[in-house]
Amino acid sequence: MMQPARPHSLGARLARRPGRSAWRRSLTGVSLIVAAAVLSACSIQIQSAPDPSIPDDTMLVAADNGSPLFERNFNPYLANTRIASWYMYEPLVVLDNVTGEETPWLSTGYTLPDPSTIVFPIRDGVLWSDGEDFTAEDVAFTFQMLKDNPALDRQGIWSYIESVETGGTDGAETVTVHLLEADVPAAQLIAVTQIVPEHIWSEVEDPGTFRNPDPVGTGPYTLGNFAAQQYTVDKNPDYWQADKVAAEHIILPATNTQLDVATKGYDWAYSFISDVEGAWVDAGNQNTYWFPPGGTIALFPNLTVAPFDDVNLRLGLSASLDRAAVGDAAAEGYMEPAGQTNILLPNQADYLNPDIPDSGLITADTPAALEHFAAAGYTQQDGKLVDAAGQQLSFTITTANGYNDWLKGVQEVQKQWGAIGIDVKVETPQPAAYQLALRNGEYEFAMGGTGGTGSLFRDFNMLLSSEYLKPVGEEASNNFERFSDPAADEILAQFRLSTDEEEQKELGYQLQQIVYEQIPVISLYYGGSWGLFSDAKFTGWPSDADPYASPKTYESTPLLVLTNLKAVNDD
Repeated sequence: MMQPARPHSLGARLARRPGRSAWRRSLTGVSLIVAAAVLSACSIQIQSAPDPSIPDDTMLVAADNGSPLFERNFNPYLANTRIASWYMYEPLVVLDNVTGEETPWLSTGYTLPDPSTIVFPIRDGVLWSDGEDFTAEDVAFTFQMLKDNPALDRQGIWSYIESVETGGTDGAETVTVHLLEADVPAAQLIAVTQIVPEHIWSEVEDPGTFRNPDPVGTGPYTLGNFAAQQYTVDKNPDYWQADKVAAEHIILPATNTQLDVATKGYDWAYSFISDVEGAWVDAGNQNTYWFPPGGTIALFPNLTVAPFDDVNLRLGLSASLDRAAVGDAAAEGYMEPAGQTNILLPNQADYLNPDIPDSGLITADTPAALEHFAAAGYTQQDGKLVDAAGQQLSFTITTANGYNDWLKGVQEVQKQWGAIGIDVKVETPQPAAYQLALRNGEYEFAMGGTGGTGSLFRDFNMLLSSEYLKPVGEEASNNFERFSDPAADEILAQFRLSTDEEEQKELGYQLQQIVYEQIPVISLYYGGSWGLFSDAKFTGWPSDADPYASPKTYESTPLLVLTNLKAVNDD
């Protein structure tokens, strides 16, 4: 059975700050999950039958979803923009969340003359899709527009920027960004901002409500036909990398049911699929897949609520879990248990603290868990874990309704903690209520995710920084568990000032030690990036052998994929 992909970072889902466009998940496929399960139970072999009317130069992609129909909205700064706006509006730099690598794009890179100044050399020879030149003034205009319309500044770049100026060096245009204070990681965040054309958007009365129905971008695709049920994008013949773009057209249907993806010859989808070999690869159409880790699935304790504020209790809960069993229950064996470091392996292996044993992986150890529980004031009596007053430890884990993989993981945790005497209940509110509970700190334990931004600093800052602390009842944009440690804040402050990679690595080691020793969240298993591909018409997809980009179909990383593919019938 298949499930739509979902972000593994809670910040990625819920927050408006750095790099957190939602790792989108549709819940409309639940009935089809059941249908797929029925097919599996009946041993009916699913077959992919591509639509013969779709030519070889055209991709069918499951990336966008209507509700149930499409709105013609290509404003890249609105939350409900069409996915293809990412294929039209490009950033200065593409940051890949799987590799963590930066690829210069509309900028040829950037330098930091000092920790509070960023200089972006602007790429020459780039045209907007209406034929106008792309210039440094477009970049400066975009930044100013986001300042003037804070609701559109979804990355929060103006919480870092003091001023922006354009200039030139040796005949090349530059954009210089002056920061409010020294903050080296802010450069990466600012660099991924999508840029829009000044000559069009300067005439827009209200960018906050503008739906941009006829988009003009610098990207590899322009809008073709648009209907409420389906739209197409066409290759931009004047694209600055046009020779690298293989697909002449992309079709994006409003409805991408799970069975459609498996049976109708899709070329690219981002979706979890149960029994991927049987339900996808064996369906034919030269189907293949790649499921790299995209974040860490974890349990978030509410650190404002006793007894979860006791590190000994958290250590006991962590030591009592068989993470492999939890991951197998949730991700059906596709993902590995996660170390208690907030480091994504193997992606960030070069940054892993070598002094933390077993790469941070904590194996189930009941005697050790009972020792930690005893230090927290809990002992086993008559099969129950009780405090000094004989009260059984009891709490509720919250996860969102419809997130079936997470629910399976939570149920396995419930079983394991129940075996040592804890009374664990499970609550499954609707996603909006779940998100609000997380933001407001109105929960006891919650299933969620951390990391996977592509930035070592942001992975830890989003999890540990007290800058995000809010009282219970007020919405937090990150640090939902409401962790606070002056030592962590000081390390993060040093990280902001450092331009030396080795020093950054050492600071990362210290942050990992805090996560390992203080258990702000209980890491469980790595959440997958669920890439489904077909080699029938196009090859060169990211893979384990060539992990050049995330397999996801949204945000800016698809630009890396769309400029890497080769047409099979390229004659």
